[in-house]
Amino acid sequence: MDKYKQHFLKNIRKKLEEWESMPFIPHDEVYRLVHSIAGTASIIGLDEIGQNARKLLDMLNEEENKTWTIEEVKQYIFQLVKSCYEYEESASTTFPSELYTQGEEPVILLIDDDTSFLMYMKEKLEKIGWYVVAIANPQKAITSFYDVRPDCVVIDIHMKEANGFEVLGFLKEKLKQQFIPTIMVSVDNSKVVRIKSYEMGADDFIQKPFDLDEFIARVKRQLERKRHIDEVLLVDELTHVYNRKYLKQAYALMQNEWKRLGEPFCLAILDLDHFKQVNDRYGHLVGDIVLRKFAELLRQGTRMSDIVVRFGGEEFVILFSKTKIQEAYEVANRLREQFERYPFQEEGATFSCTFSCGVVEVTDGDAPFEHWLRLADSALYEAKQKGRNRVVSAVPSQGTVQQKTIKIAVVDDDPIMRTIITDIVMKLPCERKAKHEVQTFKDGVEFIDSNWHQDLSPCLVILDGVMPKMDGLEVLQWIRMQKRSDRYKVIMLTSRRSENDIARALELGADDYITKPFKLLELEARICQMMKRMR
Repeated sequence: MDKYKQHFLKNIRKKLEEWESMPFIPHDEVYRLVHSIAGTASIIGLDEIGQNARKLLDMLNEEENKTWTIEEVKQYIFQLVKSCYEYEESASTTFPSELYTQGEEPVILLIDDDTSFLMYMKEKLEKIGWYVVAIANPQKAITSFYDVRPDCVVIDIHMKEANGFEVLGFLKEKLKQQFIPTIMVSVDNSKVVRIKSYEMGADDFIQKPFDLDEFIARVKRQLERKRHIDEVLLVDELTHVYNRKYLKQAYALMQNEWKRLGEPFCLAILDLDHFKQVNDRYGHLVGDIVLRKFAELLRQGTRMSDIVVRFGGEEFVILFSKTKIQEAYEVANRLREQFERYPFQEEGATFSCTFSCGVVEVTDGDAPFEHWLRLADSALYEAKQKGRNRVVSAVPSQGTVQQKTIKIAVVDDDPIMRTIITDIVMKLPCERKAKHEVQTFKDGVEFIDSNWHQDLSPCLVILDGVMPKMDGLEVLQWIRMQKRSDRYKVIMLTSRRSENDIARALELGADDYITKPFKLLELEARICQMMKRMR
């Protein structure tokens, strides 16, 4: 890129930096910037940027008397900023032809303390459209398993901090319950190692070094097998109640009954209170015991005609057939009282659990399932807000569900990148129960000094690796030293020429990384996947 183009892009960055510190931007300044870009860009060979600027200029009235916020300016000139980024990156490299999807690709969990192997496999496997979570620390892999939700797990047997068999042993029951295929890899191809792998429940064993095409073919076979099992089963493997795939079918059955007989029915959402604290204090295996007992209580405490569904995590749904709201409320409250009295025991300690519940009566069988789910969800949120361990009935006029907040911090010293990433995040579809709150930071020091992210909300940090004052690795290290570091998910933005930094990021516990330059669609796909893990 010649010096004129570099100077041109530098001036745009400088102006954005200046405006970010201003509460309001005068209209004439916005007009002058767009006018300058329109006049200069095409002259120095940036035709697309010049064309976009002229289109924006046609929409502006030079004499208009108004002020802009920085958010309004960024939204208005976003296409210009995006074109600047794409030109800069394409001038230095050629993008590979890769597949980027919106978070629905197979998820492969790679566990190996060899960071070179992790980086190589992640790059190769993501080129065929898979999403790869590469974890170098076996202990982090065990704790991360519950939010990664992999479709296949690949474990190296020989690692420094933990033997691969120890990791497999810890995850064995969970892998079996969810029919998640496991592949063990090792340079040791002895008969003893192979037999032990299969005896401990591995679905395949592959010797290192291996042919990549053969490895991919064997993983594909395991993924196809899992997909077939998932399609056949409608029962949750852990709790033995129905899974969420059956929920709409069950609603349709009761909907038909309502239309035929005019009988009312109710929908309840039940959510265990502070369940994460149970997992953190007693471990996920004890958490599984709590979930199984809770599901058992729901099955035993409802009629054969009622339908109990594990909706996800610690959240369950009950469809009460031929039931009015007061009856459903009384049943849910009775279940609540029974559950809070049940004693759980672990290592000599006795503890109890509670749940909150929102319930709604379906008064219009023609309304979609999602309508009643939102109403019950809003009542559940009210129960949580009022102190938990209670049942709240929804009313038909109740508004939309109040959503929890997921904070997203964009930490990058480049104002163009901050603008682009913020726009991507703001356009992401929100989950049913979550809204996104975005904040940008010019460097690591500003991020660490901020109180904005230091509450109990989950926080996704999109972190540039190279910044002034404090680089991304130092920020990542600070995050992992925090008492509640588990609520932070970190995507590192790194350079293709900094393999050592990528390796260090993996060692420090980065949840994902993406190498610059990257396509914006790729970054969007990575963010979507990470948001799925934060549900």
